Amino acid sequence: MPVVPPPVFALAAGIAQHLLAPDRPAGGARKLASAGIAVAALGLDASAVAAFRRHHTTVNPLDPARASSMVTGGAYRLTRNPMYVGMAGLLTAHAVRRGGWLTPLPAAAFVVLVDRLQIPAEEAAMEANFGEAYARYRARVSRWLPVRA
Repeated sequence: MPVVPPPVFALAAGIAQHLLAPDRPAGGARKLASAGIAVAALGLDASAVAAFRRHHTTVNPLDPARASSMVTGGAYRLTRNPMYVGMAGLLTAHAVRRGGWLTPLPAAAFVVLVDRLQIPAEEAAMEANFGEAYARYRARVSRWLPVRA
């Protein structure tokens, strides 16, 4: 199980974006676009955390075995990981706001790290806790973004 919580990865990615960004102010279009992306990402994160609270289950990514119930409604109908999608969205908003060709790279690194290090451990814990019900949910809902087959 990873020992670094994904929000720490996201914070590190945001700092890296700041360091990689050109030193010029954002124009109106970039400000507007980044604000829209950020609002959507924050809304997704907030709704996902609220759903966990309503179901009285843990939001602690370092101990997914403590999950007491499966959350499959709301944002969880569209993606199995709305909190991570929201964090990636915030990093995308920051990259748009800061500008430059290199600022998206830390956001991409965040997605890869979470996808390869964090999510597999969480999915194994969910499979152990909820068995076939989680396997059906996993088959029905995409890990990251909704896709039609």
